Amino acid sequence: MADLMRFRFAGQSPRNKSIDGVPFFVGEFWTARQRQAHALHEVSYRACFKPQLPEFFIERLTAPGDVVYDPFMGRGTTPLQAALMGRCAVGNDINPLSVYLTRPRLAPARLGPIADRLAAIDWRHDVDPEDPLLVFYHPETLSQILALRRYLLEREAAGRIDAADDWVRMVALNRLTGHSPGFFSVYSLPPNQAVSLAAQGKINEKRVQVPPLRDVAAIILKKTRALLKDGALPAALPHLLLSRPASGTPEIADRSVDLVVTSPPFLDIVQYASDNWLRCWFAGIDASSVAMDSLRKIDDWTRFIRRTFVELTRVTRNGGHIAFEVGEVRSGAVRLEEQVLSAIGGLPLKPVCVLVNSQAFTKTANCWGVANNAKGTNTNRIVVARRA
Repeated sequence: MADLMRFRFAGQSPRNKSIDGVPFFVGEFWTARQRQAHALHEVSYRACFKPQLPEFFIERLTAPGDVVYDPFMGRGTTPLQAALMGRCAVGNDINPLSVYLTRPRLAPARLGPIADRLAAIDWRHDVDPEDPLLVFYHPETLSQILALRRYLLEREAAGRIDAADDWVRMVALNRLTGHSPGFFSVYSLPPNQAVSLAAQGKINEKRVQVPPLRDVAAIILKKTRALLKDGALPAALPHLLLSRPASGTPEIADRSVDLVVTSPPFLDIVQYASDNWLRCWFAGIDASSVAMDSLRKIDDWTRFIRRTFVELTRVTRNGGHIAFEVGEVRSGAVRLEEQVLSAIGGLPLKPVCVLVNSQAFTKTANCWGVANNAKGTNTNRIVVARRA
């Protein structure tokens, strides 16, 4: 079913490179343009891939009603794209923040109930004039953020979080900091990376800026309208979201997954815990208690990937597929796809190919001053394997 012809795209053929007989396909397999997917995907998260990546594999390797899984779901790109395409979505991430960002978009609340909920919240909260968060926020804005946080944490503790609350929390998490008036904060880094308090102070000093007054409820409503503009998902199918290590997901039945599309942490390149410190604070998550893997040594990373593949082999059905995306790291000196191929050795998985998505200029690369296909995660390198 998954012969190499299925991965030819726009006339591409294997390059003259292979690892132990596994061919490489190089081409632009999906668009590099921004905001070309469903509006519900427009929730930022550090080092997330484009929705077109899972779409490419879901379209070719599954049928409606099949189960699609991502063990490192981040902002939930794969589960959401699966749901948009009429598949059953399964997602997991060791950081519970990922569930907060993904779950509401799999069953979006309607605008009316969200507006009613925002109108019912008591937005008053005292602000300590020495609160360090004032480096990000106007005092009245911080008062509103603290009031919303108090409201959500109290509802969570009482077991009363409903769809409207879940949606409001998701949008608020996405609007905490950013670099436009559409965020709660003064000008900061892009919203997928919350800088430290000290670093924000330096940004303020360099730009000679002070946090402006923002209307939290109005910003949440505006972002909600943007997320909902492309309409609802297809008829709801069962979905499952977990917060566990990727190597241990007993809630997922043996041989129940048709396709895995995922991207693991790339060694210690991205510091997910520090990048998400402000979001974790708002959600009441102790970031220090989340045992996220940030591995510097290649051998340690490969063993981590091996443990993950052992579990993926258990949950993937015979004939099912795994599309495992990694990037070039350390200025291209380390090719993680080679480590992935090594990690699956001896498991009942047959490598099909490696896809290298070579793309033109992207906005994200420009923000970080990264040349195309030269550094970091600006290339997609996907190991495709079939469960025997």
